[in-house]
Amino acid sequence: MPELRKDPIIGRWVIIATERAKRPDQFAAGVEKEELASGEKCPFCQGNESMTPPEICALRKAGTKPNTPGWDVRVIPYKFPLLHVEGDLNRRAHGMYDLMDAIGAHEIVVETPDHLTEGAPPASQLSKVFGVIIDRIKDLEKDPRIKYVLLVKNYGRAAGGGHIKHQRIQLVGTPVNLKRVKEELAGAKQYYNYKERCVFCDIIKQEIAVGKRVVMESKYFIAIMPFASRFPFETWIMPKEHSCDFYKTSKEIASDLGGIYGGLFAKLKRVIGDFPYNTVLHTAPFRRQMNKRGYWETIENDYHWHLEVLPILTRVAGFEWGSGFYINPLPPQDAYKSVREAKA
Repeated sequence: MPELRKDPIIGRWVIIATERAKRPDQFAAGVEKEELASGEKCPFCQGNESMTPPEICALRKAGTKPNTPGWDVRVIPYKFPLLHVEGDLNRRAHGMYDLMDAIGAHEIVVETPDHLTEGAPPASQLSKVFGVIIDRIKDLEKDPRIKYVLLVKNYGRAAGGGHIKHQRIQLVGTPVNLKRVKEELAGAKQYYNYKERCVFCDIIKQEIAVGKRVVMESKYFIAIMPFASRFPFETWIMPKEHSCDFYKTSKEIASDLGGIYGGLFAKLKRVIGDFPYNTVLHTAPFRRQMNKRGYWETIENDYHWHLEVLPILTRVAGFEWGSGFYINPLPPQDAYKSVREAKA
């Protein structure tokens, strides 16, 4: 029988459609080949720095100059940004409607100078990447117009990636808090008000005790396939110690995050090959108004940052859009076995 499973954080229901189930190895989807035009160069490769806007910052070898070779991780403005850093919000009304100018930040973190076109960079490189991202979020926090910074990676056409597959992450600083994150904040606060515990911490404790969905553990992190997974092989990486702000993570812990994130992708690739995916980071919003009464007064205790790895192996169709339900044909307790047992 199919099952309805409820997400304990935001109350979303997921249909685990076991009658449609496939074996884990039947989900290998593959990613389209890179489609560079004849003579086209990759603008993200080392040596092609003049093809991108001037860099914002970079992790560089000693003695090298900005916008030249010699970097390990490079941050540049998005060429066609969703949000622009110049200007004021200009909040205003149009009759009954509210609007503002699209002010914020939109940056690309080029994860490696090498033209890697599969999976994710090696763990040692990812440790550097997360360290740079932490520094960028700290810098964006200084801009009072920005309320939230979303990390997102789109890999493969099915996941919204472009025709150039050089490994890169987007950082989007928004002038408003995001609806999806606000749902988590509300659900986490409701759980905390009732139980005086963090719902994410409780999930970690239960998953370790049950042992059916824990894919990997490291010194500081755990990777699980959630009980109410929306997609086959959906995996969340969470710090074992409670923390609501990703950008306050130490470099040592960021290095460990690179290790478990890279290890997870090595395992997933063993099971489903090179696959399209999205990665998103959910962390607490910037809090500049904590002096206001009732303004997220428990967020330090009730929210828990996490990375969501979302393989795109099934299609969202009319029922999902119309109902708000997700349909997952592979129970997470079946998916986790094959990935956990795979060699990294």
